[in-house]
Amino acid sequence: VEGSKLIDAPPHRLGLNDVLPQVRDRDLVVLHTSTPSFSSDVRTVRALKEANPRLKIGMIGAKVAVDPAGSLQACDAIDFVARNEFDFTVKEVAEGRDFGRIAGLSFRSADGRIVHNEERALLHNMDELPFVSPVYKRDLVIENYFIGYLRPPYLSFYTGRGCKSRCTFCLWPQTVGGHAYRTRSVGHVIDELKWSMNAFPQVKEVFFDDDTLTDNLPRVEELAREIGKLGIEWACNAKGNVPRSTLKVMRDNGLRLFVVGYETGNQQILHNIKKGMRVDVAKQFTKDCHELGIKIHGTFILGLPGETRETIQETIKFATEI
Repeated sequence: VEGSKLIDAPPHRLGLNDVLPQVRDRDLVVLHTSTPSFSSDVRTVRALKEANPRLKIGMIGAKVAVDPAGSLQACDAIDFVARNEFDFTVKEVAEGRDFGRIAGLSFRSADGRIVHNEERALLHNMDELPFVSPVYKRDLVIENYFIGYLRPPYLSFYTGRGCKSRCTFCLWPQTVGGHAYRTRSVGHVIDELKWSMNAFPQVKEVFFDDDTLTDNLPRVEELAREIGKLGIEWACNAKGNVPRSTLKVMRDNGLRLFVVGYETGNQQILHNIKKGMRVDVAKQFTKDCHELGIKIHGTFILGLPGETRETIQETIKFATEI
């Protein structure tokens, strides 16, 4: 969106008083919200509207995707919410289009009614989306970001959206991304990496935040080989079932680390949550990674359906073993 600005306040140590002066000359603000932050975000919306009553204010995120009516009813200063995949919905709002003609939008009409427009179709040609890294360069200080398993300063972005797994607990495929893994072309990703290497020479590692980058094995091998030509160290989210042959291609082309959702060491609980994984397969995958020198940041959940004190101990034992 021409003339836009991204403000990511917490990592940049910005309070409301730092942000309010920046909205006085704006005509549109879009806030990302979530269920735990919603009440705080509503207070922010009210403060923004008070600072500039002419502002149109919208919200995006999983919270408003699943509860658009409740979100709008919670605060009359929220003018609209963009449901599900919201990129082009927000762009059309910014272009000044009639709210009633924008797919994927829920809004408050002039007479106060809440109107839900038709759903917006999921985007399948992901190359239609612009690079995100120029926005990072324009508006963010990447040194302000840290997560324990990556080497800072790092860069993180998506090469695709959606996840074909059906894990019952997982937020994004059920709300925004969908269950079809829709990917950017390898060339499009590599072009962004080349741009980023010039823009951010200080970056030590790139993280691909796709729900499961390894969902498409031929593509991830092709992507790895192209990244290898650039000499970049990288990491990604993966499922604990990647075959050794693919692991080797990824390792040989700069992969340093996987983030893997093991969730539990109990097979029945894996079935209960529709993980689509076997404990023995996860063990073999982990063994292969160790032998190939690939690091793993493993994540686990306690309290899934069917959990007992005994299965918690089983998961702890599984985690220490692998």
